[in-house]
Amino acid sequence: MRTDVHHVADGTYLVHGSHTNWVILTEGDAVTLVDTGYPGDREQLLASLAEVGSSPEAVAAVLITHAHNDHLGSAEYLRATYGTPVYLHEAEVPHARREFLHQVSLGTVLRNGWRPGVLPWAVHALRAGGTIHNPVTAPEPFPAAGPLDLPGRPVPVHTPGHTDGHCAYHVPGTGALISGDALVSGHATSRVEGPQLLPDMFHHERPRAVASLDVLAELEGELLLPGHGPVHRGPLRDAAERARERAL
Repeated sequence: MRTDVHHVADGTYLVHGSHTNWVILTEGDAVTLVDTGYPGDREQLLASLAEVGSSPEAVAAVLITHAHNDHLGSAEYLRATYGTPVYLHEAEVPHARREFLHQVSLGTVLRNGWRPGVLPWAVHALRAGGTIHNPVTAPEPFPAAGPLDLPGRPVPVHTPGHTDGHCAYHVPGTGALISGDALVSGHATSRVEGPQLLPDMFHHERPRAVASLDVLAELEGELLLPGHGPVHRGPLRDAAERARERAL
């Protein structure tokens, strides 16, 4: 399967998997991998590392925005096979271990099946491993507050709502925000383009997801790298405010 890798800034690559994005931050021979797509995206994930001149052995750490299978897909594979540490917000660590699951239910998806795009998205999610039991057996909370000592020096930004421990990653050096599902620019079940929240059914606590947009609006930068949709360029404040307007 062809990889869809976009060089969006110095040492920064946005990769479009099957309906979900991940980000590669490079520094010399080492990389930070933010999210890993669906379990079924593994071939694309490994190919994307090769395309930027890297390899799974060179991944210093996997950072996960949140522990849904379309972002967590190959995290345990990398941890178990290469010893790669997998870091999440402390509130998301038990979610990654599958002590609980904050995820849209099959019943809710079926009740929303009349909406444009929902059923084709659901079929893809099932085929790509979106509902399989896929825990990370030894996820870890961030080792320290502030910028992480990893390629790109990403700064975790807690943005609860989509899940309790959802975390975006701000990269001040390039003015980039890796926003996961806290702020996206498109989705297979959405009929609008540009900065937005995911449809309501996907959020564990929608009011908190809306409130987290205020946190993102305070960040400096002009490069939005979302969990779903294309790269968006422009002030992060404007993107967050546009998403809030659409959510009201």
